[in-house]
Parts: sequence; structure tokens; C-alpha cells
Amino acid sequence: MKRTLSLLILIITCNVSFAQRFHFGIFGGLAAYNGDLTDKIFPRKVTNGAIGITGTYELTDNLMIRGGLTFARVGGADRFSDDTWRRARNLSFETAITEVSLVAQYYLLNLYDHKFTPYAFAGLAAFRFNPYAYRGNTDKIYLRPLGTEGQGIPGYDKEYKLMQMAIPLGGGIKYAITDNIHLGLEAGLRILFTDYLDDVSTNYADPADLLMYRGQASVDMAYRAGELPGANQTQPAKGQTRGSAKYNDFYYFTGLHLTFRLSSSSWNGAGNRNSARCPVNIY
Repeated sequence: MKRTLSLLILIITCNVSFAQRFHFGIFGGLAAYNGDLTDKIFPRKVTNGAIGITGTYELTDNLMIRGGLTFARVGGADRFSDDTWRRARNLSFETAITEVSLVAQYYLLNLYDHKFTPYAFAGLAAFRFNPYAYRGNTDKIYLRPLGTEGQGIPGYDKEYKLMQMAIPLGGGIKYAITDNIHLGLEAGLRILFTDYLDDVSTNYADPADLLMYRGQASVDMAYRAGELPGANQTQPAKGQTRGSAKYNDFYYFTGLHLTFRLSSSSWNGAGNRNSARCPVNIY
């Protein structure tokens, strides 16, 4: 009976301690990308939104582990570029992004003794994307099956994977509205291991190869200058520069992150937090 009662006390105490250190969060803000179709930060005409949920566990008052699920949309278009060569190329894309992340988050100051603190985070993420473009106003075409640079065609590179890994890095400033409700202004960058987020990376494929293996849509979407009035209709020859593989693409977010601690901590008369802890010895 004594052992059973001690075990029950242990379970209840540990659950209280866990709840006191667990935070549920919601994120909302802006999303954008940089790559072969845009090199500006948060370009006005192709910046989209991002939303997400997070769960954070306090290892200490300053160090947390945070998991997140984020949904976003990013895109780019040559027609908004200041570069004459890019405008003549006339490529564009959009993609939805679904990301799962796990990061370590460090507060410079703990929010139980201070109202504000800078913080930083870094970790690992997996994300899914699937780039597409519009031909006309309503004809939505997914680009990966077209192999616009010959991907998947004999003699060219392999098809890129739609599920990829990324390294999340970022930080912000967090404000303690109450002991249990915190609001952060946050920015985060995702370092990618692919240059095909926008379906553009290296050189033009032979239009004859695209036509044979992928069809006319592949030829049309690989080089879109012909859609512009008075533009050069001649398809570039195999090997001519279409993009640059020197740097991989990346995407990034900025926005507000609101977190809620699931259970209140108790405070002693001196104003110090007295968190519940799991007992070391129960006998």
C-alpha cells in the first residue's frame, strides 16, 4: 500500500511539473524565399503568409526544446525583377510548404525575472514542397513532372525530391504579458540542401529531349519568353544558362509567436518561482 501511494504521488508530481513547463504556441506572419527567381528580401508582390503551431518544453528557465508545424506559401517571378535578362526569361513559380521542425531555443534572460528577453534558436526541420506555375490566369501546372531542366531524362540529372531537410536558424525578442502568456516577435531562416525549390537551378535542356520525354508542356514551361509581346521565340540551346547552382535556395518567416503555459507555477512570499519537481527518492 505504501509503495502504491508513493508511486501515485510520484506520477501526479511529475505530471504537474511537466504541465508547468510545457507551452503551447501559435505563430502567424509573412513568408518569402530567395533563389533564382528573386534576390530581394520580402519582395512586396510575391511575399505570402505563414501560420503554425508549436509546443515548447522548458529544460531550464533559459533553455527550451520547441517542436513546430508550419504551413506557408512562397513564390517568385522574373517579371518583377530589375534584371533585364531575368525579365526576358519570364519564369515564375509558387509552392505551398509544410514544415515540421525541432529546435533548441535559448533565452538570454529568463522571463520569470524579466519582462523582455532576446532569444535565438537552431535545429533541424523536414519540409515538403511542390512548385507550380500558371499558364494564363487559371491553368495551374506542376513543374517537377515536366523535368524543365531535363531532370529524370537519360543524360540529365535525377529528379529532385519533394521532401527535403532544412536547418532552421533565427531569433527574436519575447515579452512576458503574464507569467503564463508570452509574445515574441520572431524571424527565422531555413537553410536548404536543394536549389530546386523554384524548379530552376542549372542549364537549359535540349528542347527536342523535353518534347520527346515530357511533352510540349515541358518545352513551354522551360522557357517562357515567348509569352511576352515581341519577345524572342527561339528556345535556348542545350547547356545555355537557365539558373545558377552556386547557392541553394532558402526561405524564411517573420511574425508574432504567442505562447501559453498550460499550468501556473506557485510563488513563495519572496517572489521566487517554486516549480514542482519529481522526487528523487520515494521510499
